[in-house]
Amino acid sequence: MILEEKYEVIVVGGGHAGCEAAHAAATLGSKVLLITQNLETIARMSCNPAMGGVAKGQIIREIDALGGMSGIITDASTIQFRMLNKSKGPAMWSPRAQCDRKIFEKEWRLALEAKRNIDFWQDTVEKLIIKNKTIKGVVTKMGVKILGKSIILCNGTFLNGIIHLGQKNYRGGRAAEPSAEGLTKQLIELGFTHGRMKTGTPPRLDGRSINYSKTEEQPGDDKPVKFSFMNKNDFQKQHSCFVTHTSKDVHSILKEGFKDSPMFSGRISGTGPRYCPSIEDKIERFASKDRHQLFIEPEGKDTIEIYLNGFSTSLPEDIQLRALRKIKGLEKVKMFRAGYAIEYDYFPPTQLKHTLETKLVKNLFFTGQINGTTGYEEAAAQGLIAGINAHQTTNNKEAFILTRSDAYIGVLIDDLITKGTEEPYRMFTSRAEFRLLLRQDNADNRLTKKGYHIGLASEERLKKLTDKESETKNLIKFLEGQSVDLKSVNPILKRKKSAILTQKVKFKSIISRPHISIADLSKINVLADYLKKGRFSPEAIEQAEIEIKYGGYLNKEKALVKKMTRLENIKISDGFEFEKLHSISTEGREKLKEIQPKTIGQASRISGVSPSDINVLLIYLGR
Repeated sequence: MILEEKYEVIVVGGGHAGCEAAHAAATLGSKVLLITQNLETIARMSCNPAMGGVAKGQIIREIDALGGMSGIITDASTIQFRMLNKSKGPAMWSPRAQCDRKIFEKEWRLALEAKRNIDFWQDTVEKLIIKNKTIKGVVTKMGVKILGKSIILCNGTFLNGIIHLGQKNYRGGRAAEPSAEGLTKQLIELGFTHGRMKTGTPPRLDGRSINYSKTEEQPGDDKPVKFSFMNKNDFQKQHSCFVTHTSKDVHSILKEGFKDSPMFSGRISGTGPRYCPSIEDKIERFASKDRHQLFIEPEGKDTIEIYLNGFSTSLPEDIQLRALRKIKGLEKVKMFRAGYAIEYDYFPPTQLKHTLETKLVKNLFFTGQINGTTGYEEAAAQGLIAGINAHQTTNNKEAFILTRSDAYIGVLIDDLITKGTEEPYRMFTSRAEFRLLLRQDNADNRLTKKGYHIGLASEERLKKLTDKESETKNLIKFLEGQSVDLKSVNPILKRKKSAILTQKVKFKSIISRPHISIADLSKINVLADYLKKGRFSPEAIEQAEIEIKYGGYLNKEKALVKKMTRLENIKISDGFEFEKLHSISTEGREKLKEIQPKTIGQASRISGVSPSDINVLLIYLGR
């Protein structure tokens, strides 16, 4: 059978990457087909029911600023919101939301169905149709041939997935869902290199069997904000999470099962996530620690099912249950299902361009865990960029690429295609050179105009940004020009244990102090009147304060960005014969030939390429 409809973009996989890819391409005007094994599991949160966190929260805000949907969907399904790292500087502030799993899935399904140019097909893709190294379509397990101008593979953990639980293992891409066979073999035959990775999930628990009085309550923020810059509706009710810990007794029981653990017995060959290890890994790697923190997280507001964050494991079920019942508050706990590990195929991302199009096959894009990443947020970001670029290339438009100074999304993709990864890649703030510029609060300032320019961000979103920018600029101008009355300000400074004034200064000078905020001074009449008259949004006030407090540091980072941009502007032509540059080290030539960097800046970040190699390259290019 051949589907009569011909598509501009075919998205394979209905996870976080697939959803963002399909939505972005459709919003831009492409005719899109979303193929997934099960239409009932679109946008399923396979692991923890949460979005955001350190650096991940910044990514969701960037997706939202560009016109993507993850922030809006998260806000619609949030049951608890927390801004992490508020005790640190604003570069480290990271939003995180606990979500209702079912509402999250429902909202994504509704958002996709609202796009009339998205069609859906329930099946498994087993083969790609390729002619002259250009993608032409797909063939499904049921023998259906579907033609498309570009294909985005968002296969998650399904490619040759094997689920491990104690000594047992079986083929599967997720609990109770089959793995996808066939694609890996074809891609290898086409010349792609591949590897194996693994990830895991904790047991799900019966919340009725937990004694919460023995645990530590972790409520949401008193004044929660939202992920989306567009969404201002208040949360109706927040639900608490709870904290407990493992112990020596728990560790002793878990160690009994190590001989049956697929990880320790060698049955899993794939590399696991170093920054989100299994409980077995934690016990082994941090042998000096007597306990590890665990988070008791609700799966939704109308369910008793609990996710035990921090207890990822693939040990036998009986060992899991015995160990759980030694944890404070879980003495009588019941399991809904045991934790398990899953091993799956991935393709080293050095085989991709910055657009996430493959170098070997034109108009074929890889996103998410197929690229060796881990996390909903990283997958969604890649899906968004691939969806945009699949539309752009199909319609002969300019590629959409974010740089390392534009966004965490730019850092993520540049890291993947330039350095590759041999373990599941997770985003951290430390991976970004310019994290003070890439804050969660200014994602709209950085990206909304870019999203609007290509047609993804709406007119309404752009207006909201320009209003905020205008408010911020006016407020800073007022604070720079208005002097403060000593009688009004000194009692505030004394109360905040800050040095009192002996002469008049501008408001900006006081706000520059570490522990003094605009809110602290907002009861001073002249400032109170101005804020009331201007009706400044909380976002504009926060932005103005950050600009004032960290202006010097921000200017230094902007200068560094300009310096880096000079290297990024030195282009390297397609098909450049790096192997002929014998003055470059052997390793440098091999890496440059493999990665095929497009700029000197990208070449300088390749592992194995030395500064002297870059100098030779610059001389050869006449620089």
